[in-house]
Amino acid sequence: CGFRVSSAPELPGLSGVGVPLVSETVLKLEFHSMNHKLNVVIAAIAFAAATQVSAQEVVKIGHVGPTSGGIAHLGKDNENGARMAIDELNAKGVSIGGKKVKFELLAEDDGGDPKQGTAAAQKLVDSKVSGVVGHLNSGTSIPASKIYSDAGIPQISPSATNPKFTRQGFKTTFRVVADDVHLGGTLGRYAAKELKGKSIAVIDDRTAYGQGVADEFEKGVKGAGGKTVAREFTNDKATDFTAILTNLKAKKPDIVFFGGMDAVAGPMIRQMKQLGIKAKFMGGDGICSGELPKLSGGAMDDGQVVCAEAGGVEGEQKKGMEDFKARFKTKFNADVQIYAPYVYDALNVMVAAMEKAGSSDPAKYLPVLAKTAGYKGVTGNISFDEKGDVKNGALTMFTYKGGNREQIAVVR
Repeated sequence: CGFRVSSAPELPGLSGVGVPLVSETVLKLEFHSMNHKLNVVIAAIAFAAATQVSAQEVVKIGHVGPTSGGIAHLGKDNENGARMAIDELNAKGVSIGGKKVKFELLAEDDGGDPKQGTAAAQKLVDSKVSGVVGHLNSGTSIPASKIYSDAGIPQISPSATNPKFTRQGFKTTFRVVADDVHLGGTLGRYAAKELKGKSIAVIDDRTAYGQGVADEFEKGVKGAGGKTVAREFTNDKATDFTAILTNLKAKKPDIVFFGGMDAVAGPMIRQMKQLGIKAKFMGGDGICSGELPKLSGGAMDDGQVVCAEAGGVEGEQKKGMEDFKARFKTKFNADVQIYAPYVYDALNVMVAAMEKAGSSDPAKYLPVLAKTAGYKGVTGNISFDEKGDVKNGALTMFTYKGGNREQIAVVR
């Protein structure tokens, strides 16, 4: 590639040798012509690339979780699960209805606050998302669910366990974990029968999740012939539990159950130790995180804490979960806290329904999503019942030793 030099008159040079005189104007014209052609080629290539990109339909999927506040570490864990699913789907390449699509994640922070949660939900509706994975808390998922229902947008929560979430009659509401009736009831029976609790105290944080799981725990204890000696409450922002724990100490509990999240449970465990309360500490999925030992300031004794995660895999399915955790660690340089795998599965279940329906239009793929049966996810097989609850939901019981979470058993 070059430019042509036009012939020009020769001028006598030194020693009588003729030197061509190249017209500066000719050079400029020739170079300009070549440059113009090059620009045309570049523009054509750019246009072709743009046309190819525009031919790809962009499908927006929302995620909402608390990425600020006391449980931001759990919200970020969930959001990373969504990002991992989106990135893998885009890398693999997905076609819906014969068209290549690119997925875009719209991530919102609800701070674990119901009002902020409904604002985030409305923002996603206004952004015309095709579906939403979230929210993390029952207290934000429940009010947001009406907004999604009114807009006809499917919502799959990876972690909201309050029974009310799927019992409002909304056709757009789903979850991929067992609810509090199963979670709290199982923990209550475990406290009475397996841990042989004779004097059980219950505390909750007055949130939809915390109070709900504590209520079901208490029913489980009584149903198994156990006895609760006290019921106290705090809030999800509290840090000082001296008054509550002092009252409980007088009743000499052998088990203390807390319905709430790890950010409150950690300091509560630490203050129990300071007050000399030598009781087992139990809780639901909200406390069952990898951060709990750190949040307790190292005050947890080995085997003192027993908690349950709403979900679980056994046998051959354990490999899929371990592979997911390894990929997650490589991608984000962080360990899975609790529900990132459930977010990942929820998003993939949603996309699978779009593929099967041949459309990302919520009205068209929602009926297919509702009929999801036997989807093989990293968290196990996923099928929805008529309410949108996961069928045959598992629970995994854990304890902590040496600052690490250890599995006790998977219960169905």
